[in-house]
Parts: sequence; structure tokens; C-alpha cells
Amino acid sequence: MKRSKKVLILRFSSYGDVAIMVPVLRALSTTHPEVTFKVVSRPKMAPLFDEFRNVDFIGIDLENNFKGLRGLWDLFKYLKKLKPTHIADLHHVIRTRIICFLFRIYGFRVKSINKGRAEKKALTRFKNKIFQPLTPTVFRYSKVFISLGFPNDITKKEIPYGKVLPKKIESIFYADKKKWIGIAPFASFKGKTYPHDLMQKVVTLLQRDYKILLFGSGENETKLIEVWTKAYLNCYDGSKELTFKEQLMVFPFLDLMISMDSLNGHLASNAGVPVLTLWGQTHPYAGFSPFGQPDKNSICADREKYPGIPTSIYGKSIPKGYEDAFRTIKPLAIIEKAVEILEKK
Repeated sequence: MKRSKKVLILRFSSYGDVAIMVPVLRALSTTHPEVTFKVVSRPKMAPLFDEFRNVDFIGIDLENNFKGLRGLWDLFKYLKKLKPTHIADLHHVIRTRIICFLFRIYGFRVKSINKGRAEKKALTRFKNKIFQPLTPTVFRYSKVFISLGFPNDITKKEIPYGKVLPKKIESIFYADKKKWIGIAPFASFKGKTYPHDLMQKVVTLLQRDYKILLFGSGENETKLIEVWTKAYLNCYDGSKELTFKEQLMVFPFLDLMISMDSLNGHLASNAGVPVLTLWGQTHPYAGFSPFGQPDKNSICADREKYPGIPTSIYGKSIPKGYEDAFRTIKPLAIIEKAVEILEKK
């Protein structure tokens, strides 16, 4: 009897990088319905994969259960018991490299992502910068599976979402016919976060004619969202009352998402929603734009004034003299672009 194929997929963090997997998994699950794909990641990522029938999610608590070299060995033994036939390493860090090395010793077929580290270094350095678009991460993911023998065509973009709005938010959504804009005013690093005083101007003007659903987590973020929702009639907190799973259910109902180079842009794009992204120290050329969104939906900091941009891939550092680079994106430019997208929708 022929052994059924099981593909073990390793991608432990972050939220955004895991969300980028979704278009690839859609193509794979449709093209290879007989294959079981097992995604190994942190437990909080689970709702991202609820839509799939042949994708199993395996939550791994790395901090508490698999520490150190002994923990890696224990993790390998645990994953080996899942009886995979193929291993897809979409993370390619020390932890996954060791695990993949062990799988290779035992004769498993293993392929890892080529992150293009040298290309990214050339893109972000100041001296002799090579400013050109790199292969998008979603295509790098796709290539891993192709090399394992699982062809997939992510250009055939399908949105399988069924539109089911959480009941707790129905009365707000259907109160009138105004269009809804999701806004995620935060990002993991300051270099990717549009200044809050400027974003407040965007929110102030857009909420006059549209309804705004704000997304954020963390103490400081929730405090700012609370201030804005109290100050503006048409602003609502999308994170306070909704679980992560419920937020995913809401995305298909949005008419536009405005986000930085961050998770919510990918989630909205996965739901088939137009996404307007704002880029400060990072840049779309690095390959992390929301999948399927047109280039014109990206607004970048002024490279004539700040030619060193992108200064990093993840926006972790802000070079001296580049503290105000994000301020070259004016609130009016964001508002005008948002209205343009909404009028075409």
C-alpha cells in the first residue's frame, strides 16, 4: 500500500511571516487535496489555518517545553512521531536548521527557504546600495514546495472565505451604509510605525465620511485606541471585544485596510480586501508587501531626502538623521489615496 504524503512545515514566527504562508497553502491544498500539510508554529497562530481541510496545525510552546539543545532533540523526536514524508523549512534559522539536519540523517526529504540574505544586505546597506526589487517572500515559500515535488500556482488567487460576521459586531456594521476602513496604527518596531500624531489626523478626517475599525494589542496600543474611540464618533475598537479568530472573520467585510509593513496588511489581503500600506525605514522591494496588492497601493517615505531607505528589513533600527523619514508621508496623501481606492471599489 502506497504511503500517504504528509508535509511538515516549519515556521515559528512572526505573525506576519506566518500569515504570508496562507496564499501558498491555498494553492497547495487545492492542487494536492490528497496530501496532508502539517504546519508547526506557535500556538497563537492557530486561527490562521481554520479555513483549510487538509492542513493540520501543530502548536509548539518553544519557551516552556523545548529549551536548549536537549529541547531541540525532544522537539525532533516529537515531530518525527508525526510520520511526515517531506519537511519544508520556511524559517531557516538555527533551530530549524538543526531539526532539518536531524531529519536528513534519518533519510527524510528536506528543503529550506532561500531567504536571499546577501541580496537583502545589499538592499539595506548605505554604501554601494543595490536598490532593486527582490523576490517576494510568498514566492520563496512557494519554491520550497515546488522543490519538494509539490507544484503550486499562487498567481491563481482564490479567496475561500465565507462571509460570517461575529454577532457581537453586527449591529455596528449594519447601522448604516457607510464604508468600513480598518486601520492598524502600530507595528512591531518604531521604524515601521507611522507617527501617531500624523495617524490621528488621518483618522480624524476619514471618520467623518467612513467608519473606522482600529486594530492593536499591547498596553500602550490599547490605551491610544481607547482615546481615539472615545474622541471620534465613527471609530471602533476592533481588538478589545474581538478575539483573533473573530478579527479574521471581520476582515472580509472591510472596504479598505490601512496598515504599516505589518501583520494586518497581510490578513486583509488574504481576505481579498484592498490594502494601503505605509513604509518608513522598510520598503516593498524587500519582498514583504501584502500578496496581490498593486504597487500603487504602497506609500513610501521620500528616498530623495532619505536615500538610505530601506535601512533595514524589519525596521528594527533608525539610523542617525533618519528619525523623521516617516514624516515625509503626509496625512493628506494617505487620505487622498484611501478615498481613491474606496471610490473604485
